[in-house]
Amino acid sequence: MPTDPAEEEPREEHLAVYLRFRRLFGDPNTRSTAARKRATKKEGASVPFADGRDPHGLGEVIEGLASKMGWTSPLARSELLASWADLVGAETAEHSTPAGIEEGVLTVHCDSTAWATQLRLMRSQITTTIAARYPSAGIESVRFEGPNAPSWKRGPRSIPGRGPRDTYG
Repeated sequence: MPTDPAEEEPREEHLAVYLRFRRLFGDPNTRSTAARKRATKKEGASVPFADGRDPHGLGEVIEGLASKMGWTSPLARSELLASWADLVGAETAEHSTPAGIEEGVLTVHCDSTAWATQLRLMRSQITTTIAARYPSAGIESVRFEGPNAPSWKRGPRSIPGRGPRDTYG
């Protein structure tokens, strides 16, 4: 049987929680204001010219903000699309255009099927270069597409049919 009334568990739950926290963390009323300030004071925080007191550069601040907010992947992807000519070379970039990135797959549109085939042969080299320069972009594979066949469908209200051969009767 407990002799101290403070050790006795109260019937009300909110009091039990308060007393339990008081036992674990101590009574905040027993510490003075100065003691609480000393506990939270960091070493060297108020010393002029100490480490951590110099202003940071704008690039470092924005990079820290981007990583904290989770923007590094979208920024790396947009940077990848913008620097396509540097990745594959000027001549190849004239005949290919990155279209977008979906679920880790970079889609590239090519001027002809010959260029699409040539870039398919260079796929491993391009993927390795992308992984080395932009690891946070999350590119797993690259898909190269040639030009599409011409479509006879014109306009939003066209109906299915045989196309221009359907004029004879």
